[in-house]
Amino acid sequence: MNRRQFAQGIASATLAASALRTEAAENAPSGTTPFPLSIMLWTVFTDLPFEERLAKVAEAGYTNVELVGEYNKWSEADYAKAIAAAKQHGIHFDTTAGLHNGVGNPAVRDAFLAELKEAFTPMEKLSCPAMIVMSGNIVPGLSHEAQHASCIEGLKRAAALVEGKQIDGQPVRLLLECIDPEENPKYFLQSAAEAIEIIRAVNHPQVQFLYDLFHEQIAEGNLIEKLDKHIDVIGLIHIADVPGRHEPGTGEINYANVYRKLAQLKYKHIAAMEFKPLGDAVTSLRKAREMVASTTAAL
Repeated sequence: MNRRQFAQGIASATLAASALRTEAAENAPSGTTPFPLSIMLWTVFTDLPFEERLAKVAEAGYTNVELVGEYNKWSEADYAKAIAAAKQHGIHFDTTAGLHNGVGNPAVRDAFLAELKEAFTPMEKLSCPAMIVMSGNIVPGLSHEAQHASCIEGLKRAAALVEGKQIDGQPVRLLLECIDPEENPKYFLQSAAEAIEIIRAVNHPQVQFLYDLFHEQIAEGNLIEKLDKHIDVIGLIHIADVPGRHEPGTGEINYANVYRKLAQLKYKHIAAMEFKPLGDAVTSLRKAREMVASTTAAL
C-alpha cells in the first residue's frame, strides 16, 4: 500500500466513522428527563422474540422495562438469553407483575403470600426489585369494609416478607394498583383515593401506590391534585391517554401539566409508558420520551 492508498483508506474510514456518529446522534434520544422512564413491555413489540423486544426498547431510547410474568415458562437457557440481551442493550428490569392472587380476598391470603415468596426467585434472577400487587375482584358475600380491611392485612403480611429485603442493591417494593370500572367492573379496588388510604394504613416504606393515570382518569379523574397530596406514597406512575390507551397527546389527559407537576414535586421513581401506539412503536415511544424532556426542560 502506497501513501496515496493509505491516505485514501484513512479518509474513507474517517467518513464512515463520521457517518456512524451522525446516525447515532440522529437516533439518540434528545433531552434529559427529571425522573426515570420505562416501558411496560406487554403493550409493544409483541410479535418479536423477547431479546429483539429489548433491542427495540433500546432503539426507542429507554433503559428500563417492566414485565408481566413473561418469564413464567422460561428455562434456565431462556433466562440466560434474556439477561445477556438486557446487558447488551443496557436494559434494567425495574418492575414485574402477574401474581394470580390478590390482597382483597382473605380466603386466598396464604396462596398470595406463597406466590409472592416464589416470585422472589425470578425477580432475583432478573435483578428486578418491584412487584405490582392487585386487590383481585369483588368477593360475593363479603362486605366492602371487609375487603378493604383484607387489603390492609394482606399488604401488612406481605410487607413482613420484604422487610429489609434488597434486589440489585434496591429495596424490594410492593406496588398496589387500581383498575378502572370500564376495564373490569368486577375488580374491587377501582378508586385511587381508597388505594392511597390503604397504603397509608399499611404504613410501610416498601409498600407504595402504583398511580396508573389511564385507569384513574376513567375512574375518578382529578389526577394532579392526588399527585400534590400523595406524592410521598406514590412509587410508580403508569402512562397512557384516554380514550383508547394510546400515546400521550392523543386524548384528554394534559400530560404536559402532569409531567411538570411531577418535576416540581421532585418525583424520583419511575414513570412507565403503558400505551398502545397508533403508529410505529419506536417512533411513538421516542416522541413520548421527548415530550417528558421538553415539557420539563425549563424547570
